[in-house]
Amino acid sequence: MSVRVGILGATGAVGQRFIQLLDGHPTFELAAVTASESSAGKSYREAAKWRVGTPIPDDVAEMEVQPTAADALDDDLDLIFSSLPSGVAADVEPDFAEAGYVVSSNSSNDRMAEDVPLTIPEINADHLGLIEVQRDERGWDGALIKNPNCSTITMVPTLAALDEFGLDRVHVTTLQAVSGAGYDGVTSMEIIDNAIPHIGGEEEKMESESRKLLGSFDGAELSLHGAEVNASCNRIPTLDGHLESVFADLADDPSVDEVAEAMEAFPGIDLPSAPEQLIHVFDDPMRPQPRLDRNLEGGMAVAAGGIQSTANGIKYNCLAHNTIRGAAGASVLNGELLVEEGWV
Repeated sequence: MSVRVGILGATGAVGQRFIQLLDGHPTFELAAVTASESSAGKSYREAAKWRVGTPIPDDVAEMEVQPTAADALDDDLDLIFSSLPSGVAADVEPDFAEAGYVVSSNSSNDRMAEDVPLTIPEINADHLGLIEVQRDERGWDGALIKNPNCSTITMVPTLAALDEFGLDRVHVTTLQAVSGAGYDGVTSMEIIDNAIPHIGGEEEKMESESRKLLGSFDGAELSLHGAEVNASCNRIPTLDGHLESVFADLADDPSVDEVAEAMEAFPGIDLPSAPEQLIHVFDDPMRPQPRLDRNLEGGMAVAAGGIQSTANGIKYNCLAHNTIRGAAGASVLNGELLVEEGWV
């Protein structure tokens, strides 16, 4: 089965990751790329300042860039991936869904909307049921589905593994790579020999999105998880890979070994881009590290380590590749889930 897909915002950093990940995909055939008006009409090679570490696929390089508008795009597409800036996406994505397109989006707008699925396939695939609610309420033939923020998606799989012990409260401090801000997001003069102890909007995203992802869906509405989540987000001079220190208060009192076993045994999902093992746990207290562990299972796995007991629960470190598992790869995986579940 071949599923024809398009990418909105294909020339940006995340858009380029989409192209890299879709090259040779067993199900998805990239049939359209869009960008701003200044790029429309050019070949992709001309429009994109290519910065991914593999060459532009030859067939994509010569593809004509189309305008990012629902009435200008080929309607013979089964699925659209969006990597648009959130301000643009908030206006554009609903137009595509209303026009009948199914949109798997990495953009931050509407993630917390009550009728929009915010999905990590291994964690809450059942939340796709919100698509029916969304279509009923908005009158759409298409649909809008989101993956979470890159820092949220690093932590939430480990929290899902801990939930069996009664997850009460979470405190997390992040050390986030510069690629999370986009190529032009942080200048070298800001970040070299430095750390920036604030990332605008990031803490709020982690605190709210985590509770939605871990929440329960009864077929009609979604209830947020009851855990309190507090985040402190920091930018550091690594290129890729968000490292996070998590302190989780638990109702039960599991041992370090029980926590490690719960993380390693947390079930994955049988989709083409999914890692065989979602969470890899290191015994070495010096791991995980961005340079060593961000590319586990093609950048789609989460690494954890440094697990220790605390007075109220457990503390540990976790890591994921922020532009693969935390962005384009997450949207691709959601797209695969949409196909598997019959929404596409």
